Amino acid sequence: MIEALGMRAFPPRLPEQPIFYPVLTEDYAVKIARDWNVPASGRGHVLRFAILRGFIDNYEVREAGGREHLEYWIPSEDLADFNAAIVGPIVLVRSFP
Repeated sequence: MIEALGMRAFPPRLPEQPIFYPVLTEDYAVKIARDWNVPASGRGHVLRFAILRGFIDNYEVREAGGREHLEYWIPSEDLADFNAAIVGPIVLVRSFP
């Protein structure tokens, strides 16, 4: 299931969320959505989007507990710039109710 959301930006982070963690693979995103988010909140979603290389190259790819768990750590104060660097729509790839 791939569905355009009409969403063009991610919402501001909550005070207890100082970092935005976009991940590099769909498999890792599925694991987070299904295995962590569903038990914690009852649902999880996998989104896909493109971002300008010139922006994202300012951040390191980080390993989060294993070689297959690759992500960027975007400080919440950089989220507006991150959103401005998104190219095209944010797309819903999978949902786990």
